[in-house]
Amino acid sequence: MMQTSWHVCGLVVQAHPQHIPAVSAALSELSGSEVTASDAEHGKLVVVMEAACSDALLRQIESARNVANVLAVSLVYHQQDEEGEETP
Repeated sequence: MMQTSWHVCGLVVQAHPQHIPAVSAALSELSGSEVTASDAEHGKLVVVMEAACSDALLRQIESARNVANVLAVSLVYHQQDEEGEETP
């Protein structure tokens, strides 16, 4: 049986408040990424990313760090599931 893994992470992205709309749009265009909440007043976005492997997820996180006007990216949640694995 072939096992496939699935990785998901939650990030808090900080940017200057005036740049939140542009940063949000750029993050939404990254593969496997979704901006799920934003607080323009405080310059924070919540982003969920999914990938098939940890290397791809790390590349996506690095891409978020490289978006123009992003000040910081904090990983606040990460989960890995193996399909086909028995869960007790």
